[in-house]
Amino acid sequence: MSNLLTSRQAEELHKSLIAYLSSCGYTRSAQAIREELEISESSFDAATCKKYEGLLEKKWTSVVRLQKKIMDLETKTQQLQHELDNATPSSLAARKNHDPTTWLPRAPARYTLQSHKNPITCIAFHPIFSSLASGSEDCSIKIWDHELGELERTLKSHTKAVLDVDYGGPRGNTLLASCSSDLTIKLWDPADEYKNIRTLPGHDHSVSSVRFIPSGAAGAPLSGNLLASASRDKTIRIWDVTTGYCLRTLPGHGDWVRSLSPSADGRWLVSTSSDQSARMWDLSQPDTNALKQTFMAHDHVVECCAFAPAATYPHLSAIAGLKKPPPPTSAAEYLATGGRDKLIKIFSVNGLCIKTLTGHDNWIRALVWHPGGKYLLSCADDKTIRCWDLAQEGKCVRVLEAADHFVSCLRWAPSVYKDAAATATNGQSNGVPTNGVTDAPKEQIRCLVACGSVDLNVRIFSA
Repeated sequence: MSNLLTSRQAEELHKSLIAYLSSCGYTRSAQAIREELEISESSFDAATCKKYEGLLEKKWTSVVRLQKKIMDLETKTQQLQHELDNATPSSLAARKNHDPTTWLPRAPARYTLQSHKNPITCIAFHPIFSSLASGSEDCSIKIWDHELGELERTLKSHTKAVLDVDYGGPRGNTLLASCSSDLTIKLWDPADEYKNIRTLPGHDHSVSSVRFIPSGAAGAPLSGNLLASASRDKTIRIWDVTTGYCLRTLPGHGDWVRSLSPSADGRWLVSTSSDQSARMWDLSQPDTNALKQTFMAHDHVVECCAFAPAATYPHLSAIAGLKKPPPPTSAAEYLATGGRDKLIKIFSVNGLCIKTLTGHDNWIRALVWHPGGKYLLSCADDKTIRCWDLAQEGKCVRVLEAADHFVSCLRWAPSVYKDAAATATNGQSNGVPTNGVTDAPKEQIRCLVACGSVDLNVRIFSA
């Protein structure tokens, strides 16, 4: 007898075997087992045979079901363990040794968000809450909770592909702007369940980029209310989001205007175009005198641009061969552009290209400066995100296989600014002297990056 079964279990198994063979018509086999086991007909009559008839099949099928259930539970356990590894206080405490000023995203993504039905074109982080907006060629905008990895709501109003989204404006910088191939810009209010509060028509072709202009735009009275848009109609428009009026139109590009990036103080705006140029505009000047610089270094469509923050000045000035970096109070000293020629160009605002970064194998789609100032991040149609170390002359120090298809957009979560009255030390805040004044806000860098892809997924990378 098997050592695995008790005598009673063995007896039930034997009787089940005999009953199964009898019910299937294998009478000689059943008789042979009965004789081998010395089971008399009196102890295994017709009624007993009927009792054990289906037992073997029931046991067999229940074992298969249990095996499947065990496999499902094992998979679920692995998923939960992964979440615990990424979210528990102990794991976070173990990772607290990372420095936000030098943190870089690494695989795998913390969350892969799936709901869009067509390629994702744009993403934007809410400046305060744990919300992330994504726009897609499926004409919808989806709002996600990036801390939980869950879909919160879907916004439907555009009739063609959504090409860009951005948070900002009045009401505490928390309006959401979107633009589309349907020629319109739409404003949504997160405080009112993302109600579509205004539609801005005016462009004559697809609107490819929208960016809120930070308050303090050259002392303009409308600071905080301004929104810039770029279009395939070759123009840039500046809007007052409180009234919906188009305040000015900036012509100059010879082809489709692809992207926009305002300076931190709101005075300057850089744009890129299919005319293979980038242009810098002074929004404090009248339209006829607004164009201040044209950057001509790419051999193909210039897809994206980004003004460098003041934290990058020590590294970029060294690359430029300067002995002393520009003052951190200056908001427009350097900028980067990326194009379909697979190159990233870093310019000083006088038009000089100080560095060309090579490494991507396909069109470059988005650029993001690390808030700590040491790195530049880029994404491209080669499915990767690349991290370039400015302290090492722009050397590529990390390549992230970020998606299964083209990576179309990339954003770093905006920093949180806290009251520095209690935190400013040695008369400095965020590396900038405060001249004894300790009420300057202190920047708290969030280690949080998101990208969107043609593979229909939004991916969240976090510390």
